Amino acid sequence: MSDPRTLDLGYARLDLDRATRTGDPEVVLGEGKTAEHVTAIMARLHEAHPDRAVLATRLDEAARAHVAAHLPGVEIDDEARCATLGPLPAARGNVTVVAAGTSDGPVAAEAALVARVHGAHVERITDVGVAGLHRLLAVRDRLEEADCLVVVAGMEGALPSVVAGLVGVPLVAVPTSVGYGANLGGIAALLGMLNSCAPGVTVVNIDNGYGAGVHAARVARQSGGRA
Repeated sequence: MSDPRTLDLGYARLDLDRATRTGDPEVVLGEGKTAEHVTAIMARLHEAHPDRAVLATRLDEAARAHVAAHLPGVEIDDEARCATLGPLPAARGNVTVVAAGTSDGPVAAEAALVARVHGAHVERITDVGVAGLHRLLAVRDRLEEADCLVVVAGMEGALPSVVAGLVGVPLVAVPTSVGYGANLGGIAALLGMLNSCAPGVTVVNIDNGYGAGVHAARVARQSGGRA
């Protein structure tokens, strides 16, 4: 007996009930899927809930090109390596995505787009790493205005601890794989964030802008902040 909450495409089983259960529809992880499969999945999810944007993440250049050519109305974000199809929800609450350096940009961009697709207003602050602390102090007022912060950093991963010591805003830290050899592909940044001496720092996995964006959007939506 078929389950109306699931659509079986043979190569994927789409969760059509997720938006009802959690408030957020299923997102397509493009990594490991063919461009044709990503395109077909996005199209079917869009049919299932045309009132909410469908998001596909981790799309390589070929997949982004294929999606753009075959899905009318799709929006491509090359920096985030993502695609969206359908209208974005009304923004509720404010997420600010803070990146230590421009090299952290792709992960920060993914977090920003994901938070917007999941219903939050989003602002970005870039290149305020601890090597030039004056840059961070100059935007402290913008940090305090957020309902949730996403702080993205590679190297030793120090930025979230510094930010959490400056403001009391809920904060999710994202370690990136940016850095030289002893960064160990982001493990050094991850451990630094997990060992933060500043309280209130939540940490997601290495390069996981998606997870951080979802978390931040839910915090912002619950806050009932600015539209």
